[in-house]
Parts: sequence; structure tokens; C-alpha cells
Amino acid sequence: MTSPKLFDYPLFALGFRAFFVLAGLSALLLIVLWNAIYNGKLSGANYFGNVNWHAHEMLLGYSVAVIAGFLLTAVKNWTGKQTLTGDQLATLCLVWVYGRIAPFYAGLLPDAVIAAIDFAFLPMLAYQVAKPIVAVRQYRNLIFIGILLILACANGLIHAGILASLPHLAWLGLQLAVATIVLLILVIAGRVFPFFTERGLPGVKVHSSPAYEYGAVGSAVLAYGLLLAGVNGLPLAVASGLAALCNLVRVWGWYVQRVWYVPLLWVLYAGYGWIILGFGLTALSAYGLVQPSLSLHAFTVGGIGVLTLGMMARVSLGHTGRALRASNAMAIGFILLNIAALIRVLLPIALPDWYGTLVYLSMLFWLAAFALFVYVYSPILATPRIDGLKG
Repeated sequence: MTSPKLFDYPLFALGFRAFFVLAGLSALLLIVLWNAIYNGKLSGANYFGNVNWHAHEMLLGYSVAVIAGFLLTAVKNWTGKQTLTGDQLATLCLVWVYGRIAPFYAGLLPDAVIAAIDFAFLPMLAYQVAKPIVAVRQYRNLIFIGILLILACANGLIHAGILASLPHLAWLGLQLAVATIVLLILVIAGRVFPFFTERGLPGVKVHSSPAYEYGAVGSAVLAYGLLLAGVNGLPLAVASGLAALCNLVRVWGWYVQRVWYVPLLWVLYAGYGWIILGFGLTALSAYGLVQPSLSLHAFTVGGIGVLTLGMMARVSLGHTGRALRASNAMAIGFILLNIAALIRVLLPIALPDWYGTLVYLSMLFWLAAFALFVYVYSPILATPRIDGLKG
């Protein structure tokens, strides 16, 4: 006789459900907390320190939750093997949750314990994603395990820098995390953009060129490699400009004008556009023409934020048996998040004296976008598939 499962609920039927809910809620809560800290309304012990905490949580908290939900779901489709469900999935979710809470126990828990709690999640996720891939010998997909382990190394650098009081090491880890997440997006984009475009636009046939694929990812690796190595000036400007150009050519090969009539498509192309802009701004920042923080937030608020919101919206519909059609509320959410990126990235160039106000306005638009996601998608993610299938 088998013991009953404690978490035998639709929310824990497949990875995307629980982790997308956690991602949506964290996108709200983490930003509200950051605003309170930024404005001095909330103070207290924090293992990371305020600035590192904000960067770490948006990258290794929110973004990693989206990645976990996507990979645990995609790998099941790729391999035909079941990934985590029920109690096991809930356990992995709890590890992620503990990682978000533990930093606020600084002074009560040893720093090494806080670091270990947060660090544990990515290796655990990599192991769970690797099992079905190795079982069916889909070695091509091991690239995603490598990316997860690089992310774990980035997290390890952040913790090592904090534990050893070496802020430059922690900053290197944060930069590596941004680079790795963007590169993961570029790899996944090559797989899903053509498919999603053809699926969303009947009669359209997208042709992908291997040269464009390798050029786009390879040029991005070069640009980020120079950035991580601290190289500036002409080499970084040329490499970043090349990455922007190669990725523009790549996405142009997939693009058809009709994508703008389908919110679930245009939000993905808009997110990719922010990544291209991020490389362009990096080229300008190499000569001090714009602040590096602007290119950073083009990659994060624009690229990572917009693309992850769009992916969560589409995956959630497809894997719950629903029509691939965004609601009006969610389409508004996509617009609001792009406005948040516009205010955070481009307006400070024209209105530098308004920087603080613009950051606050950007935060409001971000919160509105993710509030709509949580409102629209929480019931979808917490209830069974409408077609009666499992998952």
C-alpha cells in the first residue's frame, strides 16, 4: 500500500505550474521589497547587502524560477520521460523558497549555511533535468545542463565574494549570471521562435540558417567574454556591435509583419529586440557614451523580463490544453512591461536629472504587468487541464 501524496494537486502536476506561480509572485514581492529598501523605508540585516540582494534575487530568484518551470516541462516533451511532480516537485520548490528567505536570517544563521541553502537549488535542478535526458541519450540537450551548472558557478562566485568580503568577485558572479541567462534565452530562441511563429501564423514557413544561429550565439559569447574579462574600449565595442548585428540578422530571418497581430508572438520578438539593444548600448558604454547600467537593464528588465513573461504566458496556455490566444488583460501586461523597460533604459538618456523618478515609474509599470500575470494565470496554473489530460 502506497502512502498518499501530500502535494497531489494540479499546481504540482508539472514543473511549469508551481514555478511560474512562484516566479510571478516573486516578481511582485521582490520589487516591492527592493523599493522599500531603496527608499530607506525598510532596513535590517541582509546577507547579500542591499544592491547585491536586488540583483541576485531578480537573476537567481525570479529568472531561475522561470527557467526551472520551462526546463522541467520542456524536457518531459523532448524525452517522453516524466519529470518531477507532486511531493518531489514541492520539495524542489521549497528549496527555492528557502533560498529567498534565508538571506534575511543574517546574524541568526551562519553565513555559510545561508549560502549553502541558496546554492543548493541549481545543482538539484540540473540533476533532475539531466536524468531523463541521459536516460534517452539525448546528448544534444546536455547543453542545458551545462548552462545550469554555469549558473550554479555564477551563484557560487557571488557567495564566495560575500563570504570572503571580495565585492569584485560577487560582481563578477552577477555579470556571469546575466550573461548565462541571456545566452540560454538565445539558445532556446533558436528552437522555439521559428516553431511558435509557424504555429501562430498559419501558412507561414520560417527558414533558419545554421550560420546565423552559430553567429548570433557565438558573437554574444565573445561580447560577454570580453565584458567579464574587464576589456573595454574598441574590442568590446566591436564585439558588442557584432553581437547586435548578428542577432538582428538572425531574428530578421524569422520575422514576418503579421507577428504584431498576435500578442503571444510580438511579446517574444519585442523581448529579443531588447537583447539586441542591450548589445548596442554595451558598445556605446565601452566608450563611456552611456552608463553601463542602461545596457544592463536592457538585458534584464527588457530582454529577460519581457521574454520570460511572454514564455510563461504561452507555455501556461499550451500545457493546460487552452487555445494559444492571450487575453486582453495579458496583452495589456505585455505592453506595460515594455513601457517599464523603455522608462528604465531609454528615458534616462534623455532625462538624466529625472533618474530617480524614472526608476520609480518603471517599477510601477513592472508591478502592474506582473500583477496582471498573477491575476490571469494563477487560476489556470492551479486547476487541471481543460482537456482532461495529465500535466
